[in-house]
Amino acid sequence: MSKTAIQLPQPTTPAVVPKKKPYPFWLGGVAATIAASITHPLDLTKVRLQASGDKRMLESIKKTLRTAGVRGLFDGITGTWMRQMSYSMCRFWAYEESKKLIGATEKGAPAWKLGLAGSMAGGIAGFIGNPGEIVMVRLQGDFAKPPEKRFNYKHCFDALFRMVREEGASSLARGVGPNVFRAILMNASQLASYDFFKAELLKTPYFEDNIACHFTASFAAGTVATTICSPADVLKSRIMNASGPGSSSTMGAIRTAIQSEGPMFMFKGWVPAWMRLQPTTILIFLTLEQLKNLVDFTRSKGHDFV
Repeated sequence: MSKTAIQLPQPTTPAVVPKKKPYPFWLGGVAATIAASITHPLDLTKVRLQASGDKRMLESIKKTLRTAGVRGLFDGITGTWMRQMSYSMCRFWAYEESKKLIGATEKGAPAWKLGLAGSMAGGIAGFIGNPGEIVMVRLQGDFAKPPEKRFNYKHCFDALFRMVREEGASSLARGVGPNVFRAILMNASQLASYDFFKAELLKTPYFEDNIACHFTASFAAGTVATTICSPADVLKSRIMNASGPGSSSTMGAIRTAIQSEGPMFMFKGWVPAWMRLQPTTILIFLTLEQLKNLVDFTRSKGHDFV
């Protein structure tokens, strides 16, 4: 009688899932540049309301059209590009690195960790992007001033070189305190809240990881960010637009504004700020998500140059 060998099941080796290659660090900067270019007229109006005597958004837009035409709505756009490719590129990169550092990369990470990562990214980006921020604000606010008080910069690089030559290298740090503070608030409220809202929406049966989810999460994030950042945004614009000794004092700017306009000056320009930041936030995240999909598609075809 022959004996039949009993075949024991062989242990299976778990499949090794290759670690996903990170997205290019510059992706956020490109997405932000595209979005800011589209919404530039609203950003221009917001800065002019904050830094000048203009009282209403529509009045400010009409004034720009009357004095400079449609082209005037894109005054200072080179400053916007410089700002986005320095500040925004840095903040998106720093946010992802900060999430890795504090262990907030997994789905459903707690809100406080996302907020902390956003704050860390904002502090870094606000400092590094300060020169670009000054250039953008000055280029945008120039035509709202009387002719004799204008800077008359040709473009962003002319502004940068002339600031160093005429005001010294220290002028590049003008308003860095309020700018860093605003950047911390912005990234904690915009980047972190987008991730938070997106994760919460995906827990419901009504949303999938698609454009509808990205739109809804970015809409909520834009409203939160506008409200939280308005006071620091107003102070930043006024200080950066100032010139002359002693004009960069944060407390001095606050005292003067409260005496002449009352404490609600800190929310001056909230409506145009919301109208600018809301579509900008939506466009940034929709564009960023699509750029990520494009990178994934390109890599799936065997192209690893991105």
